Amino acid sequence: MENVFAATPENFQPDVIDRSRDTPVLVLFWADQVPPSADARRRLEAMVGGYGGKVALALVDVAQDQTLAQHLRVQALPSIRVIDKGQIVQQLDGPQPDEAIRALLDQLTLSSSELVTSQIGQLLEAGDYDRALAILKQAIGEEPGNTAFRVELADLLVRRGDLDGARTALAGIPEDTEGRDRPQTRLELAEEAAALPAREKLAAAVDADPDDLEARHGLAIVEAASGNARAALDHAMTILQADRSFRDDIGRRTMIRIFTVLGKGNALANQYRRRMFNFMH
Repeated sequence: MENVFAATPENFQPDVIDRSRDTPVLVLFWADQVPPSADARRRLEAMVGGYGGKVALALVDVAQDQTLAQHLRVQALPSIRVIDKGQIVQQLDGPQPDEAIRALLDQLTLSSSELVTSQIGQLLEAGDYDRALAILKQAIGEEPGNTAFRVELADLLVRRGDLDGARTALAGIPEDTEGRDRPQTRLELAEEAAALPAREKLAAAVDADPDDLEARHGLAIVEAASGNARAALDHAMTILQADRSFRDDIGRRTMIRIFTVLGKGNALANQYRRRMFNFMH
């Protein structure tokens, strides 16, 4: 069955209500004569296509038939009804920003673990470490066996500067746990940075002698530990290009460590991974 389809009074029960017992269905009421609703249709079709069949989109063209719109008390276009487990669980009336639609789709399709991880990511991006920590602790209290939450906790503790807390958290996570290498690597970088001269001193040394690879490597570590991944990758890439034999190819190995901290699918990591690959090959 297609994930985007036209809904009519005749197919609404089997294709929307019955289907929603397994897959959430967004019902969009629209018409070509109402430009904002036609735009909503185009945007929703594109978004739903990126969710791998985890959600369906039913399109109701009210210019063709107003029966469903009247039955569901649609007052304006565009209008969305969310059907899940055979029931209307949410409705959105009027034009909606992409962010609101994506949040709705995430809520419908992501697992509880994925939702928490997504929420934590947004808070970290905004620099709200305290709220992120509170949410993580609550999630761990509700699911103490969820190792994904414990990995995120260890990573967050490093970012907050609580290295002792991070070590304790990591000690309770099996070494073969997926993603554990991210907080472990972040912790190691933080520990190494703490033993190095201040960033200003290292930067001055590199400015005075751009070929001082030892100072440049130290600066890469300090920048990485401070969350300045792009600057850290630039320094590591410079070392890689200058001398692969320096400290047993430390430029390449440092880049790989930063890729690990950035995580899978990170755009910056992908960009520099391609640069590294092109240089080496």
